[in-house]
Amino acid sequence: MKIAVYSGSFNPLHIGHKAIIEYLTGKMDFDEVYLIVSPQNPLKGPCDDPDGIKRTEAAKKAVSAYGLKAKVDDIEIGMPAPQYTINTLDALKRREPDNEFTLVIGADNLDRMHMWKDYRRILSEYGVLVYPRKGYDMKRICDGLMAESGKYRITLADAPTVDVSSTEIREGLASGEDMNDVML
Repeated sequence: MKIAVYSGSFNPLHIGHKAIIEYLTGKMDFDEVYLIVSPQNPLKGPCDDPDGIKRTEAAKKAVSAYGLKAKVDDIEIGMPAPQYTINTLDALKRREPDNEFTLVIGADNLDRMHMWKDYRRILSEYGVLVYPRKGYDMKRICDGLMAESGKYRITLADAPTVDVSSTEIREGLASGEDMNDVML
């Protein structure tokens, strides 16, 4: 099976995440989407809500409530910190050797992919599907990486951008704004 691995803090899960999951299951040829809640991104500071278990449960409820075709996978919850993406992908491959895994990332992450642990392995062995983000030229970033190695598997999604982020939602909630229209 072809599996899209969509990981992040999902703090909180929002309409942008929902749109990406719907794109992956409706427009792309993936058999399944694994939504992986990361306890802590190694390239970011401490998470505002460090409890990955609570965020995983919230993601499961949202996926169920909205009928999203995704499996919330808690594989990173039991992994030792830091939870590097390459370790997660390798663990998935060991657990499910017959499946083909592709990492789903935003253009902002592609732009700093060179900072990721074993990014060359991610790009050549697993590949990435890159979702557009406002302010990022996906083609330019992709061309730069492909100049490094023509063996990288990078697919640029032809999808609309969704201009909302978990950071903006958390900031809005902290200032007393009603964010219910963008949260799941």
